[in-house]
Amino acid sequence: MKVASATMDDLKGWLELASEVEYLFGPMVNDPKFIQALEKNINQDSAYCVRENDGLPGSKLLGGILFSASNAPKYKIGWLSVSSKARNKGIATALVGHVLRLITVPSEVVVITFGDDIPDGQPARKLYQKFGFIPLDELIPNGPEGGSRQKFKLDCLKEPTFVKFGF
Repeated sequence: MKVASATMDDLKGWLELASEVEYLFGPMVNDPKFIQALEKNINQDSAYCVRENDGLPGSKLLGGILFSASNAPKYKIGWLSVSSKARNKGIATALVGHVLRLITVPSEVVVITFGDDIPDGQPARKLYQKFGFIPLDELIPNGPEGGSRQKFKLDCLKEPTFVKFGF
C-alpha cells in the first residue's frame, strides 16, 4: 500500500470518501468551503491518499488525510477518513505515519477528533493514541452533527519511535 500526494484528478474520490462520513463530520460534499479547503490542500501538496491497488490519480480512494505544516514546528492533521470497505487494513496507520514522517523535530502535532461519547469515533481515538497522541482537557465545540470533540496532541522532541517500528 502506497501513500501518495493527491492530485485534482482525485477530487471525485475525496468527495466519495467524505460522503461516507458526513454523518460524523457534518455536510461536506456540497459545502463549497470544504471543496475549497480540499483543493487548496491538493494544490499545496498537503493532501495525501491511498488509492485502490496503488492506482493512478483518479483511481478509487481507500483513504485520505489533510495535513498542515504552515505553522511548523506546530503541525495539524485537519481531516482523516478511510473508506468503509477498506477499514482495519492499516490504511489510517499508513496515512498518519506518512505525515508524521514529514515533520521536523522538535515539534508538536495536533488533531481534533471525536469525543469519547461517539462510538463510531473510537477507532480514530485509538489510532491517534497508538501513535502517542495525548487527549487534552481543552474544551472544543461540538461537531456539526452535535457530537463532542476532543483535541489530541503529540509532542515530538526527537524522531518519533513509531518510525523504528515501520508505521
